[in-house]
Amino acid sequence: MSWLTAMVTVILNVLLKWGEKRSKPSCEDGSPDKDTAKKLRNKIKDHWFCFLILLVVPLAGCSTRTVYVPAGAPVRLRETIKNAKVWVKDKQGETVAGKMDLPEGWYCLPLSED
Repeated sequence: MSWLTAMVTVILNVLLKWGEKRSKPSCEDGSPDKDTAKKLRNKIKDHWFCFLILLVVPLAGCSTRTVYVPAGAPVRLRETIKNAKVWVKDKQGETVAGKMDLPEGWYCLPLSED
């Protein structure tokens, strides 16, 4: 088995030296390439609108919308409100604090001035 290992080692060493002689240097000095930098700057200048869109589009969906409702105007609930704190009247007609679910579709109105 050791003779097989020796043979494989010799063959690999020969192939390695042969490949070394045939290979051409593929790396250069690490100095900056000014042409490439200019080309990249020009591409960015040509496509500035695309970069602007990439910045603006994600921001467009992140805002909240505030709607002004005039005082005294009724509003309709869009979704059920759980455990809303409400004032209710008991059997004697006295106002008592309570909690309830306000279902979707109900209207909320301000108290009248009367």
